[in-house]
Amino acid sequence: MASISFNNSVIFLFSLLCFISIIPKLYANIADFDPYLEKRAEEALQSSLAAYNENPEAVTQIFNKEVGETILNGTRRHLKEEDKEDKNEKVEKDDKEGDEKSVDICKAYNPIDKCWRCDKNWANNRKALADCARGFGHGTTGGKDGKFYVVTDPSDNNVEEPVPGTLRHAVIQEEPLWIIFEKSMIIKLKQELMINNDKTIDGRGISVHVAYGAGLTLQFVHNVIVHNIRVHHILSKDGGMIRDSVKHIGLRTVSDGDAISLFGANRIWIDHCTLTKGADGLVDAIMASTAITISNCKFNHHNDVMLLGANDAFPQDKIMQVTVAFNRFGKGCIQRMPRCRWGFFHVVNNDYAKWEMYAIGGTANPTIISQGNRFKAADNPNTKEVTNRNGAPEALWRNWQWRSEGDLFKNGAFFRESGPEIKSTPFTEHTTIQFEPAKFVGRLTRKAGVIQCKIGKAC
Repeated sequence: MASISFNNSVIFLFSLLCFISIIPKLYANIADFDPYLEKRAEEALQSSLAAYNENPEAVTQIFNKEVGETILNGTRRHLKEEDKEDKNEKVEKDDKEGDEKSVDICKAYNPIDKCWRCDKNWANNRKALADCARGFGHGTTGGKDGKFYVVTDPSDNNVEEPVPGTLRHAVIQEEPLWIIFEKSMIIKLKQELMINNDKTIDGRGISVHVAYGAGLTLQFVHNVIVHNIRVHHILSKDGGMIRDSVKHIGLRTVSDGDAISLFGANRIWIDHCTLTKGADGLVDAIMASTAITISNCKFNHHNDVMLLGANDAFPQDKIMQVTVAFNRFGKGCIQRMPRCRWGFFHVVNNDYAKWEMYAIGGTANPTIISQGNRFKAADNPNTKEVTNRNGAPEALWRNWQWRSEGDLFKNGAFFRESGPEIKSTPFTEHTTIQFEPAKFVGRLTRKAGVIQCKIGKAC
């Protein structure tokens, strides 16, 4: 798809050679980096290197081809995008913070949703969701190979020895689990929720809030799906002894207050979540995390929305590959949607409305491919630019590959491109929307955020 400014094989070898130097730095609120965690860190890095795709362009080509085919296979009557601004605003008003009204006719427009949402028997076939991840997070199956675990107790009173039936007890188990909930609940976490490998948190059918306490942490783990939950009003917590698996309990320092934190994690899929108001980031992926898809989510009322890459002095994040697709960045979002470092980022068919500083930013030579997004700037004349290089001089960033293809710009919004041009598009002759795919963004993101699924009806 694009001409990339770095050699992937060199990056892979560089990451391997840097392995020993990485381990002492991977602390992530760990007060005691004991032998168990050292082993987990080593295993996580090797897993991330295995998940790294040396040809990221191929992944974006496959993803965009599926989007195009999904759109073209729909009816023209349903897919006709309404151009009048007042009609677009009406759509946004009708979508109540993730509590969409159920409809008898399923209208799933993007390839992820089309994979599962139109099945009226979804409640009896929940694990079909595991086959629906697209983009760099493809192949993430979560707890598909395990049993169902039903959370019956919303409490979180013992973080050292979690009580059976609680979410904390479910996520620390060693075996794969598909975690569902007996009833609607608000879970107020006393400390970070340390999630183990091969888990799916599936909130469909009821209303699950993780709120007014700590957030979710995926550290040195792989193969996790977080689906259809609300995470909001997340606080920084003091830390202490927290169990992160049946086999291990460790001492942790003060948490950052991220809604969802990925640290040395891979094969992660976050889908149809509604996130707002955290003490730090809503989704942060750092320290050689990779093979990630963040899709169909709704983000509101937050400053530092999404951080992808630890810092400019951590080149190991060159293996980071993230797809950000079909999300709505709405009311009260200020910046970092996302902010990127080092890796390869495919930002596709998202809806951006009135950011207060900038939409997409980054430093340290990330590759950012923006395709088919709708950018509507706020009225402030100083915030019209979509992109932000965080103060880097043009002599440095002019070679970073930040490309815009098929994006739609409203109210004066503009994208400042840099680096090599995209020399060939990923679309085939049958997916001829490649020049104006952003006109479909309203439909593609219509169900972003938590969906109010009802048993016996398509979601």
